[in-house]
Amino acid sequence: MSSKTGPSPSAADIAEQILQRIYGDDFAGCNIDPNEIASLVEAGLKNHQQRTTDLLDLYDKVVEAIDLLSTPPESGKVTDPVELGKVLSERLDAIRTVTTKTRETIAKFKTSA
Repeated sequence: MSSKTGPSPSAADIAEQILQRIYGDDFAGCNIDPNEIASLVEAGLKNHQQRTTDLLDLYDKVVEAIDLLSTPPESGKVTDPVELGKVLSERLDAIRTVTTKTRETIAKFKTSA
């Protein structure tokens, strides 16, 4: 099995396939312009692509924030064990805040789908 896939069908291709399923290969009785259907399909595809891009941007920001928060302090910057405990506690709180906000945002995406 090949891991390559062909190019995604265009909105016009999808519109034609929809009309073929409804009216048959000869489009007998079809009085709908395929371009009307294609514009609806295109709008849906653009909306989906924008949501995907937004989620990938969110993912990138979350990973960057977690990476920064999980990086140990530079050696010599925090020498007091009490201060180290405070820094680590603040970072854990920040990680918790990031994950909570991320979950809330994802929940909004799911309900608006």
